[in-house]
Amino acid sequence: MTALFAKVLDDAPLLDLFRQTRQRSLSMIEGLEPEDMAVQSMEDASPTKWHLAHTSWFFEEFVLRPCDPAYSCPDERFAFLFNSYYVQAGPRYTRAQRGLVTRPTICDVLAYRAQVDEAVERLVERGAAPADIVELGCHHEMQHQELMLTDLLHVLSHNPLRPAYRKPEPLEVRDTGDLSWLVFEGGILPVGHGEETFAYDCETPRHDQLIRPFEIANRCVTNREWIAFIEDGGYAHAPLWLMDGFATVQREDWRAPAYWWQEDGQWMQFSLRGAQPVDPDAPVSHVSYYEADAYARWAGARLPSEFEWEVASGPVAEGNFHETGRLRPSAVQPGDTMLQMWGDVWEWTASAFLPYPGFQTAEGAVGEYNGKFMVNQFVLRGGSCFTPAAQMRRTYRNFFYPHHRWQMTGLRLARDA
Repeated sequence: MTALFAKVLDDAPLLDLFRQTRQRSLSMIEGLEPEDMAVQSMEDASPTKWHLAHTSWFFEEFVLRPCDPAYSCPDERFAFLFNSYYVQAGPRYTRAQRGLVTRPTICDVLAYRAQVDEAVERLVERGAAPADIVELGCHHEMQHQELMLTDLLHVLSHNPLRPAYRKPEPLEVRDTGDLSWLVFEGGILPVGHGEETFAYDCETPRHDQLIRPFEIANRCVTNREWIAFIEDGGYAHAPLWLMDGFATVQREDWRAPAYWWQEDGQWMQFSLRGAQPVDPDAPVSHVSYYEADAYARWAGARLPSEFEWEVASGPVAEGNFHETGRLRPSAVQPGDTMLQMWGDVWEWTASAFLPYPGFQTAEGAVGEYNGKFMVNQFVLRGGSCFTPAAQMRRTYRNFFYPHHRWQMTGLRLARDA
């Protein structure tokens, strides 16, 4: 398992990480009804109930079954229902039909989670758990915690009642100031993960990368700036778009970011806090790679490469992550330093999700975690307001297909120096 990460936590910190991670998932479903957690609104999204069960199956499959002969699953059919894409772990239920699985009920799933939790904790306390896999399972669950929110947002957005996941709060409207540019000299620089802390295999190995001199914006593109793009006919001007992107715009009738509409001449946006006016100075969110690329071209710039982003980012700092409870991107006070690198929105880069030189996958089913997805997707960096802060690293590589926009995705501009 050394290909997945570099350091294993001691038993006590590992148990704390496990308990905190598992509890966070439960806190996220407070206030939801069973009906909310059973719906699947599209193939890319999964029901909340499925996320809760799948993350438990992960610990059961890769920790309990290999290491605890006394463990007994409450229903052996759960492996078929709640495996996601691990081919070597056995057959799987059709992804697009997860919303049809009304049984087991949410009560059954929560009981399943409790049984798995108890068994894993016993194993860790005895020192018999594979600490590297438990740690991986916790970070895997953090990924699903973000997906729980993005998938639930997509579900609720289809309800004409526009229900709010959390109580609406007044927008913290502030003037974020004009965009400015920070200059980096470039060079042959080390990138990728090389520390003795957790990282996914796709973040390794650390290697040298030629980075030419570049400039990068001090903040993310705002809703106000995106509205200017809309009003200038950006969605209808084919020369701004990649061919596949413009075909998607026409096929899907995109005229604005996801969850936007106009009401009495004002742009509105649906969020986990219900329907609210678009905050003009908050980072634009829920835009696809195609849209981000077209906007950058319209603005006379481009998207940064993932290596430019990493060099410009510096160490992980405080940001608008899940822990702030805002659940939406926020405007920042103007400044000439680098702003909004952490949290708020995942930032599209121009880099395809490909292996670094010397990359190797781990053996067995858990080795399917990242490597087999390295095609046709683009890298995003920085985390979002839905991302648990414990998940973030400077080298973290998120990745999605270029048409995806149900995630909390935005952009930062770059240009050649």
